[in-house]
Amino acid sequence: MAARHCLPLTLFAWAIMVAHLGSAQRVIHVVVALCDNVNQGIVPVPAVLGNGQDTERNLYWGAAYGVRSWFNKSKEWKRIERSTYPRTNILERIIWKHVTENVFLVADAYDGKFIQQATNDFLSYAGGYDPTTLQVGDIKLAIGGSADLIAYCGHDGLMDFAPPAPRQPANSEKREAVILACISKRFFNAPLKATGATPLLWTTGLMAPEAYTLDAALQGWVRNESNEQVRERAAQAYSKWQKCGLGAARKLLVIGW
Repeated sequence: MAARHCLPLTLFAWAIMVAHLGSAQRVIHVVVALCDNVNQGIVPVPAVLGNGQDTERNLYWGAAYGVRSWFNKSKEWKRIERSTYPRTNILERIIWKHVTENVFLVADAYDGKFIQQATNDFLSYAGGYDPTTLQVGDIKLAIGGSADLIAYCGHDGLMDFAPPAPRQPANSEKREAVILACISKRFFNAPLKATGATPLLWTTGLMAPEAYTLDAALQGWVRNESNEQVRERAAQAYSKWQKCGLGAARKLLVIGW
């Protein structure tokens, strides 16, 4: 396994980080299972996009609409740290700070071969397990089971393998979940309910789990909008980029149980 490498924060990034810290800190932790033609039960995508070990060009990470590329270009988020191999089977971790709110976004790119681990980790975090404190300069971020919002982006692996055995939530803290994967409301329903987390946004049908939908939903969540407003933002973004029509997007992206 390669050693972890962290890129130092720029002075600009530090300025952004220390600004807007008067409000309570909130953390979003996103689990991204890299698209993998070989190791996942997906309809194959072009090989250049479907290499689950290639962070630079993967459909869900380094490609134009992947999480890393999309949020790096965002005007609402500024990247403050990048590390490689922060944990076994996680190829890359990126941290962004929202430009106007005390909200941090942590995204982990899992080797596509280990989608089951990515799925299990997501459910563990949703249940409040594996709480971790991440040090970023002088700032401590509560990630894993301590995060406020847990998200999953990628193939719905529960179509191919069983979820982990359910266990009681680790605590009574409020956590919300976003699951951008095909038919996630059906396949993740029982496993997510066991975690005690609340489904903020998930799906009723086949979908492309690209970053514009996640970004739109987070824009509403950061602003403390209602769940319905979050859903509407996500549906409008999905309709725009997929050209599927707003009605279809609203049927696809739903909130609550």
